[in-house]
Amino acid sequence: MDIPVVKKRNVAVIAHAGAGKTTLCEAMLFNAGATDKPGSVDEGTSTLDYEPEEQKRTISMKAAVHHYDRGGFRVNLIDTPGYSDFLNETRNSLRVAGGAVVILSAISGVKVQTEKIWGFADSFEVSRIAFVNKMDRDRASFLRAVDDMEKVLKVKGVPMQTPVGEGAAFKGIIDLISMKAHMYGQGSSGSEAGAIPEGLAAEAERMRDAMIATIAEADDALTEKYLSGAEITEAEIKGALREGVLTRRFVPVFLGSALNNRGVDLLMDAVNENLPSPLDKGAIKGVIKGKDPRTGAEASRAPDIHAPFSALVFKTIIDPYTGKLSIFRVYSGSIHADSTVYNGTRDVKERVSHLYFLEGKKLKEVERATVGDIAAVAKLKETETGDTLSDLADPLVLEGLVHPPAALSYAIHPRTKADEDKVPVAMARLIEEDPAIEFRRDDETNEFLLAGVGQVHLEASVERLKRKFGCEVELKTPRIPYKETVRSHVKAQGKYKKQSGGRGQYGDVWLDMTPLPRGGGFEFVDGVTGGAIPRQFIPAVEKGVREAMHSGTLAGFQVVDVRVTLMDGSFHSVDSSEMAFKIAASMGFKKGMEQAHPVILEPVMRMEINVPEECLGDVIGDINSRRGKILGAEPQAGSQTIRALVPMAEAVTYAIDLKGRTSDRGMFTMEFSHYEEVPTYLSQKIISGAGAGKEEKAGH
Repeated sequence: MDIPVVKKRNVAVIAHAGAGKTTLCEAMLFNAGATDKPGSVDEGTSTLDYEPEEQKRTISMKAAVHHYDRGGFRVNLIDTPGYSDFLNETRNSLRVAGGAVVILSAISGVKVQTEKIWGFADSFEVSRIAFVNKMDRDRASFLRAVDDMEKVLKVKGVPMQTPVGEGAAFKGIIDLISMKAHMYGQGSSGSEAGAIPEGLAAEAERMRDAMIATIAEADDALTEKYLSGAEITEAEIKGALREGVLTRRFVPVFLGSALNNRGVDLLMDAVNENLPSPLDKGAIKGVIKGKDPRTGAEASRAPDIHAPFSALVFKTIIDPYTGKLSIFRVYSGSIHADSTVYNGTRDVKERVSHLYFLEGKKLKEVERATVGDIAAVAKLKETETGDTLSDLADPLVLEGLVHPPAALSYAIHPRTKADEDKVPVAMARLIEEDPAIEFRRDDETNEFLLAGVGQVHLEASVERLKRKFGCEVELKTPRIPYKETVRSHVKAQGKYKKQSGGRGQYGDVWLDMTPLPRGGGFEFVDGVTGGAIPRQFIPAVEKGVREAMHSGTLAGFQVVDVRVTLMDGSFHSVDSSEMAFKIAASMGFKKGMEQAHPVILEPVMRMEINVPEECLGDVIGDINSRRGKILGAEPQAGSQTIRALVPMAEAVTYAIDLKGRTSDRGMFTMEFSHYEEVPTYLSQKIISGAGAGKEEKAGH
């Protein structure tokens, strides 16, 4: 059946890992009759955490979408990851959500990941309500969780309920609007409304008065009425409450236990009553404003079923059997099965054959999707995550999605030759599903490099590579692309003479080798005069030098930043050849290299590291210990951004170390800056390591 737009809700459930997001979603789906029973994360039966990698670690790694109908409302539920390596999925989900339920722990309050996710929700102007979970656990405290939310997230929390007991004594919930107690029996998910238990009425009245005082601030007329002491009706409270949530003046806080399905029914009522519909979000800047791809001019859409179609693809699922599934949120108009749409991001038409609503892993085929729906279409040829689909006759491109920079890189070594052949294609498919992955072949070391947000992200990606595409690889620390150069000006002779009966080989060159400034690369100068070497052999000399530069004399690294001038030489009218001069040039270069005080160069990375202010000194000290150079630090809102130059060898595992040093609140970007000489005390270690690597390779 068609649900009116005003009664649609797109809701992301957000919080740190382990807060109970998936468990809450499972309880909501069960209560609405969308599933037969609540799935369990710990038992691996969750409807939403269905990927084997998620079940193995009992954490959400992907945003999962389901929907339920309740009380005439359609709620599209997005269960989001809370683990720091997978917050890109959460950010993209908040981009298309109108509202969010943020879970607070009754035991541990607000954790770092929740702070990050809260920042995402702020940037997309997402309206929120809060749910204090695990009220039936030891040491649970409702008011402590509310207080922690206010202090850490800098937001006004408004308790809408108060518990009947906490921890093992948690038996029910007092609704501060109706002033009724909802009591839960043993093993029961439903509640019965009745009188407030004896001894709790006075505290409930006090909390209700504080709630009304805060909510009334959202409405001037209501504020006046409150101050005059007049009675405020339930309808007036609910109206002002909804207005305050939509304008994000405060966050109403509810409570319960997702695991035992207590308070979830009341939370579902609050989702219907307080979180925005697509019509409410239509006026918010950036939600359905974009550009006309034909002219580049600003364009907009009304969140109206009769407006031209527009939708944003915010997620892609790759299945090796069924192919690619593009998941999108409809912002305006409608889309039908067996239709053609326009991808304005890539300027291509796409054929839509079948449309689906998502039910976790399962797909429910539908004939059309309209404003506010989250739907999926299979096998779009060109469309990727972040693209806009729109009406052919009236196209629109919405603002795309931003993906986090890769922070941690590993080399991936295919197990077999067959795996090596599969890697590029399989990785391309995986990146379609997870744009936070980066993959490339390093030209210097010839290794495949896989980069991602963190250790677990990369490990799970390798597992998916094997499961989905039958491609097995191992993660290893990438080789550092060291180079070699010379520090002195030298002249060296390379002479190749071979006589073994018949025609011999003869080539003789004198090379002048001079260091170039860092980054100078390589220069070859032909300085021969008087015909000492015939012109036809000069290119062979340059080729011999270039080939010799592939492997330096210290540790076999590429040689750079040197000018080689061919000064003189001699030839034999019969025995000289291009091959002889190439070999002579190579010999002369290696001899000169040994005499020119060779050194090893290492790549230095330019880093920007954002850390909480209280971690600044510790992080700077750590950078100094890594042979880094601090270029400066700039204050941000509650944090500091450090600019530094750090040798790549010292920064390979920095993502893991920064995570521990800042309690997972630090972030950084890194890019190549330049090459510098390796300190003498480290050179021998690098040379020894390179030698051991060659022996190991030879042994294979």
